[in-house]
Amino acid sequence: MRPIVSAVRRVGLLSGLVSHTVTLANHPTAPDPTHWVLTLSCPDRPGIVHAVAGLLAEHRGNITESQQFGDELSGLFFMRVQFTASVARDELTTALDALAPRFGLQWTLDVAGRPVRTLVLGSTAAHCLNDLAFRQRSENLPIDIVAVVSNHTVLEPLAQFYGIPFHHVPVTAATKAAAEARLLQLVEELDVELVVLARYMQILSDDLCRELSGRVINIHHSFLPSFKGARPYAQAHDRGVKLIGATAHYVTGDLDEGPIIEQDVERVDHSRGVEDLVALGQDVERRALARAVRWHAEHRVLLDGHRTIVFR
Repeated sequence: MRPIVSAVRRVGLLSGLVSHTVTLANHPTAPDPTHWVLTLSCPDRPGIVHAVAGLLAEHRGNITESQQFGDELSGLFFMRVQFTASVARDELTTALDALAPRFGLQWTLDVAGRPVRTLVLGSTAAHCLNDLAFRQRSENLPIDIVAVVSNHTVLEPLAQFYGIPFHHVPVTAATKAAAEARLLQLVEELDVELVVLARYMQILSDDLCRELSGRVINIHHSFLPSFKGARPYAQAHDRGVKLIGATAHYVTGDLDEGPIIEQDVERVDHSRGVEDLVALGQDVERRALARAVRWHAEHRVLLDGHRTIVFR
């Protein structure tokens, strides 16, 4: 009888194992958590971080990165939080909407690393466009360049090389209004979130700047606020500067006065001519612009009046 009992026991154990395996196979797996990035600003007061962290914890969120800053000058508080959570966006937005009135929050929520739909404006200089397109392809720069718009055709072969649609929109004094209307049309049709002026040698109108406020980044080939306007390297050479620089900033109706996102410099001396400064400056320009675009796309830049808070 002992062999029969052992056989029965083995059959029972095997049956239980099969049953357990079937149950696990039929059980729906939990969805992979989404990586979110939350940014917010509000009047500074105690309890903001506690309230935000508590809200995320209530929705099974795990904070992976958190930065905050209280500006004594403006009295505003700024915060950027990355977290993972297996909940729907609607659930999070409903909770944030409910919390916002308590602190006067202005907030944004996005999937971390989502490529930002970007339109690049250029004229004839190719270095900034080429750098952004290359970094998008090779360095996971979180943008999706959906189009290149230019008032010349010089950049068309470069756009074609990277497989980016090219639009030639000439600009003259007589056609400026029509050209900007075409630009806005492309922004709407292509669902553009960010416009980058990659050495686009045209001044945007006040109306266009207001329409795209906070969504346009320009690279100025100088270390603002010095040497504004045209031919800044010639101005810098004339003054015998020892540092040349570039400034990436948001565009406003005031020429070269928008909130600064990033600046970079290169040391020079008296032996450098204007052509040398231009060549060195192009390298500085592309570096500063790429960092500014990355930080914007990663939601690391928050506006604080005419200044920016950059959580690097």
